[in-house]
Formats: sequence, structure tokens, C-alpha cells
Amino acid sequence: MRYDVIIIGSGLGGLECGVMLSRSGRSVLILERQAQPGGCMQSYRRGSTHLDTGLHYVGGLEEGQPLHDTFKYLGLLELPWQQLDTEGFDKITIGGETFDYHNGYDNFARSLAERFPAQRQALQDYVDILRKSDEEQLLSLTSPTSLDTSFDNSLFTTNAYNWLQSKFSDDLLVNVLSGASIKMELHKSTLPLFTFAHGNGSFIQSSWRLKGDGNMLVTKLVETIRQNGGEVLCNMDVTELREEGGRIRTAICSNGEQFEANTFISNAHPAITCAMIKESTLMKGIYKRRMSRIDNTFGMFTASLRLKPGTIPYLNHNKFIYNQPDVWSLSEDKHEGMGVLVSCPYSNTGYATHIDLLTPMLWKEVQPWENTTVAHRGEEYKTFKKNTADTIISIAEQQIPGLREAIDAIYTSTPLTYRDYNMTPNGSAYGIRKDCNNPMMTILTPRTPIPNLLLTGQNLMLHGLHGVTMTALFTYKATIHQQ
Repeated sequence: MRYDVIIIGSGLGGLECGVMLSRSGRSVLILERQAQPGGCMQSYRRGSTHLDTGLHYVGGLEEGQPLHDTFKYLGLLELPWQQLDTEGFDKITIGGETFDYHNGYDNFARSLAERFPAQRQALQDYVDILRKSDEEQLLSLTSPTSLDTSFDNSLFTTNAYNWLQSKFSDDLLVNVLSGASIKMELHKSTLPLFTFAHGNGSFIQSSWRLKGDGNMLVTKLVETIRQNGGEVLCNMDVTELREEGGRIRTAICSNGEQFEANTFISNAHPAITCAMIKESTLMKGIYKRRMSRIDNTFGMFTASLRLKPGTIPYLNHNKFIYNQPDVWSLSEDKHEGMGVLVSCPYSNTGYATHIDLLTPMLWKEVQPWENTTVAHRGEEYKTFKKNTADTIISIAEQQIPGLREAIDAIYTSTPLTYRDYNMTPNGSAYGIRKDCNNPMMTILTPRTPIPNLLLTGQNLMLHGLHGVTMTALFTYKATIHQQ
């Protein structure tokens, strides 16, 4: 059978493209190399506990906010979302002092101005930037014809750290405003203001957790694709995309199976996608080298803590805790800061069932084991993970007394885990590093030099659930236009 569209990879971007294209009447096939779909959105089971890999909380789901209409179209608003505390959905602790993030741009600015009265106007300017970013995203999402972004380019070419330093005269406030940004890479010399604004804005509008695990979201998208006549096949590792006559004609899997389509969409990293194309008349070596040499964001270390029943009260907010004063140097400070993200329990017992602790981890920390595979990395690697987990548990316990005694089991992952399961170069957590000094080379569109090969996922314009959803919409529009 020949398909209208073959999508390589069943991460969030691939599944969302699959839903939109199958709903538009296209015959869709998704090929996934792993045993289950979902990529970083999937959860895994340990005993009776489901642990998430990448889905922790979502912003902007209320009506009129960036994700509402798209999630409604995708059927995802039907899932059991729980809103976090509106007067403290994120709590930032720096040097023992805690600051609350309030929902609503005006409330957010007003509450922090009570702690930093001399910065009141600067805070208003800050939320105006966030509001502008969200408005432009909404315009792009709802435009029926836009194939690329229509954003203010100055937000891409402005350095986020420099802008914050120039706007705020209080270094502590700069760190407070950046404190929830473990969900992106705070890279001082390159991070665009647009990326920073996008990564914070929708959460300030409204913040939500899924009451359950990430597989609920994955299952919903897969079911919708299949209801629309599409297929999702797992254990299908695409190793080659074969070009004939200037177009990709066939996807070849490691088991020898071959699938043909009119259009191909890759949810894999662009460098991995390029490596699948052995010969091409259109994708030149210079393009492939550019994709392979582009810098990627750092990875993450995660300690997933399964808790003893009835020991830690459920927290309807996130905590971000820093032992050092410079949030922007966290990746260089050996896990002196972290995010504490509590999963929303299925039952209403009032107690948490598990907590994820996240801290940035550079590739060089795990490089001694880069030639190993999952479950075969040796005792030194296990010791390394245990010591890192002990460090961040001690930090978390500063804000959650009795945490260590409440732990029933600990499951850890490093950038090596992400590399081996999701084929992300160096275990990058947030894809390609966006560079305000060179946005044209690091902010990619869905198009490639081969007209019927498109890209989607976090490596293009924006990362995170919100960013990947936006990118999927752009890829969908480009696919419809191309066909």
C-alpha cells in the first residue's frame, strides 16, 4: 500500500501531525522504532506506579489562551487536566527565600512588585513582552494560510540574559524571573528573548497537570489517528529514506520492511534524518554537515521518586530550588539547583505518589560511558547516578522535610538514557540550541531541500509541549501546501 504521508517517529510532534493529517482525509502511517509510541511524552511502569519521562505540566489551556483551541481540535482537552494553584503555581527558592508565581500577567507583575517595589515598571515591561509573544503565537496558530512564523524578528535576535540585565537593576529579581526555566536551557550567550518569553508566558497565563500519566495523552492521539483510518506501527526502525527523481519514495526499516508514500515527515533530529538519506541529488553535503555540527542544548538528570503511601502531602504546585545565587550558571554548578515536579495522583487521597527531581546535566559528565548501552554501563555508572540523586534529594529536602525517609524507590535517567531511547544527539533535552546571534541557522522551518521531506518536533522553532504543538501546526500547513 502507498500512503499519502509517512511520519517517522511517534513523539508528540509526529502524533499531532498524524491526527491533523488523518482528519484532513490523508492516509497516514507512523513508524516508531521503540516498542511503544510517545517519545518523551510516554510513561513507563515500575511496579504499580506509572512514571513520566517528559510531561510534567502545561500552560495556556484556558479559552483564549495559546493551546486551548488546538488541544480542543486534537481531542486533548477531554483528558482530566487539573489546574495548579493560581497564587503560587511555581515557587522559586533562592538562598532560602521563596517567591511565588501567580497566574495572570497583571497578577504576576503585581505580586512580585510587592517584593521588589522599585522594579514595578520593569515588571510591567516584562509581562508586556510575554503578552506580545503569546499574541503573536495565537495569530500564527489561527492563521489559515501562514506556513512560517510571523513573529517579531527582534525577539529572536535579542539576547534574553542581556535584556533582563538591562531591564532590571536587581540581580535577585532576574534570578527569580528565570527560576522556573529549568524547562529550557538558560545559555547566557545565545538564548533568544523569544525562546525565554515563550517558555514562561503560557504557564503564567494558566498552568495544568494531567491527572494521570503521559500515556493518557499518547493513547488519545494514537486512538484518534486509528479512528481516522491511520496506522501507528511500533518496532519499526527506519534506517534509510530512499530518494528517486528528486523525491523521497521509500522508507526502509532495519527489519527489511519497506513503505512508500507521497510525503514524508520526520520527527527525528535533523541530523538523524539526514543520516537516513544515503544518496540525494538535492540534499547536498553542506546541508548535512550543517545539521550534524549544529549545537544542541544540554541534557537532564532525572530522579523519579516513588513514595511510600500517605507520607508526603500532594503539592499542587512546582518547586524550583537553588543553593547558588546565579540561576543562569546552574549547568556549570554541578546540580546546585533543581526542579521538583509532583505528579497528580489518580486518587484523591491528598498524598503524592511520586515526585520527579530534574537538574541539568552536561554531556561531559556521562561521556566516560558514551560507548555503552542501556543496562550495560557498569557499576561506576550506577554509583555516579546514585551520588547525583543523593545530591539533589538533599536539596529537595530543604523544602520537603522528611522526603528521604518517604522514598520507596528511586529510578534515574541521564542524557545517555535520552540518547539511546529517543536518538537525541548527546542526550539533548531541548533539541537544537537557538542562537540569537545567528537565528537563521538555528531556528529551522519544516522544509528541507527535498520538497516532499518535511520536519517537525522540538528541534525546529520551539521546544516543550506548547512549542512542539505549534511546530506540528506549521508542518501540517506546509504538508497541505506541498501536496
